[in-house]
Amino acid sequence: MPYALFCNEAQLSKAYPTEADVWKFARQSGLVVDATSDKGKPAPRPVLDNDYEIRPCRPDPQEDPARNKEEAERDGELDLKLPS
Repeated sequence: MPYALFCNEAQLSKAYPTEADVWKFARQSGLVVDATSDKGKPAPRPVLDNDYEIRPCRPDPQEDPARNKEEAERDGELDLKLPS
């Protein structure tokens, strides 16, 4: 099942093949704002800003989660190459 970024009940992102893909693109978009540590766990974990959450979703019939991932990765590479 694909995953997407949500705020309350609204789907904010395209569907991606895995939850890890959505985390990656949320990080690139600046939506991962903090790292906290649960009691008893030595490593911090990422936290999404405000009411954002990553959940399983159904893609639109015309949508291909694998293609969305490829496009996002390609766009991310372009952002890294362009001078700011």
